[in-house]
Amino acid sequence: MTTAKRRSGEREKRRTTLTLPVDSLTQAERIARSRKVTLSAVISEAISEGLRVQTALQRSEQVFEAYKKAFSGFTDDEMAILDGIILQPVRKR
Repeated sequence: MTTAKRRSGEREKRRTTLTLPVDSLTQAERIARSRKVTLSAVISEAISEGLRVQTALQRSEQVFEAYKKAFSGFTDDEMAILDGIILQPVRKR
């Protein structure tokens, strides 16, 4: 990494060629023009956000699977008790 890149805090980049749907590319170009930024900046931001959402989705699926596994041996009544549901009326004193 060059000294200039280190000072600016710029992340390492790599050039590549992508094939994108025309509608998506057109929309990205409009956004870039309206923000007065590069097309690369808009696409990079969109990809980063999409990857963040995908990672969160995968994590939530992992948590859900762990939850199902942890509670799979309980009966419906036991689950109700764990959830704090009172199964029988409480007698008044």
